[in-house]
Amino acid sequence: MSIATNIESLQTDLAPIGVTLVAVSKTKSNEEIMEAYEAGQRVFGENMVQEMVEKYEALPKDIAWHQIGHLQTNKVKYIAPFVSMIQSVDSIKVLKEIDKHAAKNHRVIDYLLQIHIADEESKFGFDHAELIEMLRSEDFQSLKHVRVRGLMGIATNTENEKVIKEEFYELKMLFDGVKASFFRREDSFDTLSMGMSSDYNLAIEKGANMIRLGSTIFGKRVVKHYKNND
Repeated sequence: MSIATNIESLQTDLAPIGVTLVAVSKTKSNEEIMEAYEAGQRVFGENMVQEMVEKYEALPKDIAWHQIGHLQTNKVKYIAPFVSMIQSVDSIKVLKEIDKHAAKNHRVIDYLLQIHIADEESKFGFDHAELIEMLRSEDFQSLKHVRVRGLMGIATNTENEKVIKEEFYELKMLFDGVKASFFRREDSFDTLSMGMSSDYNLAIEKGANMIRLGSTIFGKRVVKHYKNND
């Protein structure tokens, strides 16, 4: 099926249940992104800062760009003027850097806190104890130019659905607990981003209201030669 057909089919399924679709456009051409755009997609996710900046400059300005890959502090300044959401905040250090550059650009930048839920050392994110410690810290309370919108997590890369379901369930329970304990008066804390092409149905079943899909929309990934220095 075409990219446009895939988008239309997904949106038909997702819109009635209030799930936001992030089209993961890393390595995809501007032409492929425009096919999704013309089918009504407006939220796109990129892993690498250089690639996102190039696409932002070339593509329609009503696209909401989400940074979904690990973000180094020295890269924040390049996306701070325009990024719609940073989904991959995994340390107070990077969050303070986002706050600093948001202030310079006279913006408040939305973000998600990435939680380490997978049984894999290679994944980034806070563990539960680190998250609570940070939320209670003075450093966190002092930030004025960022707005936390919720949590994000990436499940273990496995075909074992039981493991994936348990990880998503734990993240939903953490989201609910953090919301009740720290953000119960803030309606803006409303986003649970979990689920990719291989497991998004399980994520929705366990409470995701934002999913990040690449191959389901664009087909199998073709690697291009962007410098992998993010």
